[in-house]
Amino acid sequence: MPDSIGCSHILLMYEGSMRSSSDRSKDDAKTLIDDLKSQLDDGADFAELAEKHSDCPSGEKGGDLGTFGRNQMVKKFEDAAFALDIDETTDVVETAFGYHIIHRTA
Repeated sequence: MPDSIGCSHILLMYEGSMRSSSDRSKDDAKTLIDDLKSQLDDGADFAELAEKHSDCPSGEKGGDLGTFGRNQMVKKFEDAAFALDIDETTDVVETAFGYHIIHRTA
């Protein structure tokens, strides 16, 4: 198991999620993240969707979070990210920050 990995992600916050600046409802966020996942499954470009939709500042860089090690992300995010092979993408992952789709880059 690697000590550090590289990932990109798409984050959709909702009203009430941690550090949220969004006024969308949790249901609206879930509907949108599910739609984005479907688009990715159909071959859409991850970076383009992240730039257009992600609520994380990393969206400006196509969702790129760079590399990170263990215990640097919330546990649910970390567990999902470290379980991926390079170039693999998660299903929707919910954390206190909202809904994520995570793509392992390195």
